[in-house]
Amino acid sequence: MHIAEGFLPPVHAVAWTAVSAPFVIHGVRALTTTIRTNPESKLLLGAAGAFCFVLSALKIPSVTGSSSHPAGTGLGAVLFRPPVMAALGTITLLFQALLLAHGGLTTLGANVFSLAIVGPWVAYGVFRLVRGLTRALTENTSLGLSVFFAACLASLATYSVTSLQLALAFPDAQAGVLGAFIKFGTIFSVTQIPLAVIEGLMTVVIVRLLISASRSELLRLGVLRSAATAGAPTERKKA
Repeated sequence: MHIAEGFLPPVHAVAWTAVSAPFVIHGVRALTTTIRTNPESKLLLGAAGAFCFVLSALKIPSVTGSSSHPAGTGLGAVLFRPPVMAALGTITLLFQALLLAHGGLTTLGANVFSLAIVGPWVAYGVFRLVRGLTRALTENTSLGLSVFFAACLASLATYSVTSLQLALAFPDAQAGVLGAFIKFGTIFSVTQIPLAVIEGLMTVVIVRLLISASRSELLRLGVLRSAATAGAPTERKKA
């Protein structure tokens, strides 16, 4: 869903950069604070950044001037919350633009907004919502469902925002922005929906591996519930 270099009109490119800048600045501060207060989180931060970089680099040609691919931001949003992922996502997009010619510098603001800002906030919101709705289920089931829907819907939200960005830049001559949005969204959906489902499953697998390797860290971050917390709803129900 990276919009290619020079594809957006200059006014749109500047506008999306201006909108994204406050989120990125806040994200850099959040990332710095996380590293300073919890230096043991560096490995997980690196894993979240690497996961995002690798998945979002797997591009499939789609709409002219853009591409379809997994987003990879759901993991970082679940582990460290959206502001940190805004910083990690921006770093990812910058390196991809410079090293892989994937995306671009003039379109960096637009790509950051869709992939590193909207996607992570959707992922985190969905994760918290599904965790709450599945509190009565076992911890493994609740966590798996929450992570799956968080990653999957974050990817779909990113592609939806990219479709809107393209529609605003290139409205349909007859149907306007709405018609262009439907057109871009329909074309993207052919590849993006199955990619989002696959990304959701992959993210669940990664979280399972992280539980084995860094269970105490995931408990500290609040991704996992403690045994007492997880058992609380069941005990109240029996009472």
